[in-house]
Amino acid sequence: MKPIAYFNQIASKYDPWYSTPIGGYVDAIEKEQVFSLMKGQKGVILDLGCGTGNYTLALNRLEIKAIGLDKSMEMLKIAIQKMSAPFVLGDASVLPFKNQSLDSILSITLFEFLTYPEKTLSEIYRVLRPKGEIIVGTMNTFSAWFLFKRLKSIFKETAYRYARFYTINQLKILFKQAGFTNLTTRGVIYFPAFIPCFLIPVVKKLDRKWAASPLRHLAAFVLIRGERP
Repeated sequence: MKPIAYFNQIASKYDPWYSTPIGGYVDAIEKEQVFSLMKGQKGVILDLGCGTGNYTLALNRLEIKAIGLDKSMEMLKIAIQKMSAPFVLGDASVLPFKNQSLDSILSITLFEFLTYPEKTLSEIYRVLRPKGEIIVGTMNTFSAWFLFKRLKSIFKETAYRYARFYTINQLKILFKQAGFTNLTTRGVIYFPAFIPCFLIPVVKKLDRKWAASPLRHLAAFVLIRGERP
């Protein structure tokens, strides 16, 4: 099964995970770090690979103008039910926007499923205005969390079966090759998904403490921010 077919199939089951204790913790700490990196909160932000609109909705609630784009029609159907923001069915490697037309682009857990990430970064560079920012969040090759998830996917079909993980250094190389500058990286989620719920407050404190430290290279979720010169 191709990734897009898989995501169309699981679309209706995607959001309930965020209502679980672990899902809520992961979503909250990731958003905290993502939004702490955002500097260009004026103008138009593209939520690239928006899925069911999780981040599009969060941006909307912050009164930031956002456009969601995804390749999965079933995911977009759910996103459209949540809010009145504009959504586009499209391909990240051929963005349907004019040159230098966007102020910021946010892409969370999309790059793992791209065949040609270099092409997507080239397109992002093209549509961003000068000094525009790109923030990418992705799963980390060096993470114990995703090693466990990848092993699980051998026996049961999950999204991780189709994922290509990245290290922070690999992301930095991709960004530099695409022409982005002023790079900043972060990392959160250091413990497996089966941690006891009563430990979540403690784990959150460690996430915040280690997000910008050298330990970020071992985090399950890593972020990189860059700017178009």
